[in-house]
Amino acid sequence: MKKLIIIPAYNESASIKETIEEIKYRAKGFDYVIVNDCSTDDTRAICEKNGYNIINLPINLGIGGAVQTGYRYGYNEGYDIAVQVDGDGQHNPEFLESMVKYITTNEVNMVIGSRFINKEGFQSSGTRRVGIKYFTVLIKILTGKVITDPTSGLRMVDRGIMKMFAYDYPKDYPEPESVVAVLRKGGKVKEIPVIMRERNGGVSSISIKRSIYYMIKVSLAILIERIRK
Repeated sequence: MKKLIIIPAYNESASIKETIEEIKYRAKGFDYVIVNDCSTDDTRAICEKNGYNIINLPINLGIGGAVQTGYRYGYNEGYDIAVQVDGDGQHNPEFLESMVKYITTNEVNMVIGSRFINKEGFQSSGTRRVGIKYFTVLIKILTGKVITDPTSGLRMVDRGIMKMFAYDYPKDYPEPESVVAVLRKGGKVKEIPVIMRERNGGVSSISIKRSIYYMIKVSLAILIERIRK
């Protein structure tokens, strides 16, 4: 089974080396690709200096475009499973094998690593937890499915969903919307408990000033996704 870790990276010079070295040590059965989203810091230089597997985007596409690039790469290269791991050190690669075991033995299409099942480790900021709870309720209303951590970036998909995302993936704050897309297609989505950490460096793409925009934009996108044919 070919397994790929997709690492979207924008200005992650403070943490990218530590992230990749931990992946190489703790996730030996996985290949990886870094998608450098036109970083303006030393992310590219660090990756190239260390010989990391990297795709350098010519323009900034945002998180959705960067992750979609990873899925396109994974699908074209014949991978069976792909998992997104953020480049800021929040996601512990020790949980990846558990995710593989779950997705293969339970015949599901997407497995999300949730920090809220066992409530261990870093639980995110209070403001963000409010937003997470909001999207949990919205997704439950629209799909009947409870997703405790719909904004989690630690998510693993099978080859069928990889193909779907390679050609159709939300561009802006994609996590909640992409979950609804999988459910709308009849896919099976499950969560397993993980422990997340605070970011080692860089800046979150969701600032306080953008929170209102995020809530409105993603809500509308989820509603549109739900009624798409």
